[in-house]
Formats: sequence, structure tokens, C-alpha cells
Amino acid sequence: MAPTQRATFKDVVAAYVGLTKPRVIELLLLTTVPVMFFAAQGVPPLGLVVATVVGGTFSAGSASVFNCVYDRDIDEQMRRTRRRALPRHLVSPRAALIFGFVLAALSTVVLLLWVNPLSAVLSLTANAFYVFGYTMLLKRRTTQNIVWGGLAGCFPALIGWTAVTGELSWVPVVLFAVVFFWTPPHTWALALRYREDYANVDVPMLPVVAPAHVVGRQVVVYSWIMVAVSLLLWPVAGTGIVYPIAATVLGAVFLLEAHRMWARSRGTEDLTVIQPMRLFHASNLYLSLLFVAVALDPLLTR
Repeated sequence: MAPTQRATFKDVVAAYVGLTKPRVIELLLLTTVPVMFFAAQGVPPLGLVVATVVGGTFSAGSASVFNCVYDRDIDEQMRRTRRRALPRHLVSPRAALIFGFVLAALSTVVLLLWVNPLSAVLSLTANAFYVFGYTMLLKRRTTQNIVWGGLAGCFPALIGWTAVTGELSWVPVVLFAVVFFWTPPHTWALALRYREDYANVDVPMLPVVAPAHVVGRQVVVYSWIMVAVSLLLWPVAGTGIVYPIAATVLGAVFLLEAHRMWARSRGTEDLTVIQPMRLFHASNLYLSLLFVAVALDPLLTR
């Protein structure tokens, strides 16, 4: 199928922006900037924040572009993704690849020159793992795809910390682990909603190969571990009282939602009963508010 001749300049620009998956970038930056505030124990230098955000945006956008290029065959068949730029032939695979490499190069230059080499290396590592580890190796081969593939999305916590301190410590590792255990419940809820899509293209997401109640049980297990790990930041980092209170309240609400979804999934596969998107939206809110608490803690308790 030839590229559409009716696409306007605005359509093409929107298509390139869409390839970077802006909503994913928003979540990644949400786990980067608050950690910078925490690492600085206050407000970090504005120029450093801007450079880290720009470099991180280019890096995450690059990884998403490469993912869209590699997955264009299944994206064209899936209801959730068939409106993306490559399935609609608004951008050619070659042009998208060039775009992805340009973004990766810009990200590396920005982070090297205006942040530090360690943050640049971590960013490149996350990009490579998402493309080669998750997209090319794990996604189409195992139900553990998102568990281990989700590691790439945990790196922003490390990058935010190293951008300010220039070194790693146990503090960002705890936050890295929070995102690691948050990713399966978040993604499995969405995959449960679109399990027919994944089944049609032979991507073995857990909700495709397991009954809904098994997915619900796994969501609960990972959610409990996530909340427990989130509370570790209090003793490990010696936070003020704001963070542990927020982590406890948010964790309790998340666990309640996870248990409710598990209860609704028992004895049925009807998605209108299970309502997995309730947990999906709750997971977005949980992560957002938890990392806001990370940023606010040193500002309100120092």
C-alpha cells in the first residue's frame, strides 16, 4: 500500500510525534524529575532539570519509535494500535528509523554535554534494553515479557538521581524497584482489556494465556510487593513524614482496587464485570502521586 497522498504537513508532524508515544514519555518524566528534587533535597538547578527532561524525552521517544518500526506488522492488526503512523502509512519505516536514530543521538549529546556521562550511559542502556530486550526478544516469546521488559521503564529513577548526584546509591534503586513491581499490574490490566488483540497477533501477554482470575491473583501479588518496596524508601533514605504517609495511603487504595479486580474476576471472563481499566487508571494515579510525594517530602520536611 502506497503512502497516503492526502496527508497534510500537520498530519505528518502529528504522526512523527505520535511515534514517540507522548503518554509514555509523560510517565517516564514523572519518575525522573521528582527524584531530582529528592536527590537535591530541595529545588535542583533549573538548567539541569531542563537538560535532563530534554535528553530523557529524546531517549524515550527514540525507543518508542524503534518499537513502532519493529511492531508495525502487529500494530496494523490490533484495534488499539492500528491508528498509529506506520499502520496508516503516514511515515515510512525507513524515515521512522532515521528519526529514531536522530533522537537517540540528540539524547546522548544533550545528556553528555549538559548532565553527565553516567546519566547518558544509563539512558542508552534503557533504550537498548527496551528495543532489543523487550521489543525484539521477550514480547512475542514469553508471558514474562512485561515483567522483565519493564526494566527499561525503571531507569528514569536512576537517571534523575545521577543527574543531580553523579553517582548511584540505594535510594534510587528502591524507586527503581517500585516502578519494576508497578509495571506488571499496570500493563496486565490494559492487556486484559485488549486480550483479544494480543491473542490475534500471537503475543503471549499473561491475560491471553491465563484465566482472568489468575491474572487478578498475580496483580495482587505484585501490588503487595510494590507497596512494601515503596515503604522501604523511608528507612533507606531517611525521608520526612510526608512520604511514608503518602505511600501508606496510596498503597492502601491501590491494594483495595487490586483485590476488588481479583474478586470481580472469579468465575467470569466478562470484561464488563471485571472492569480492568479501573485498575489501569488507578495505577497511573498511584505512580503519579507517589512520585509527587517523593518531590514534596524534602520541600515540606527539611
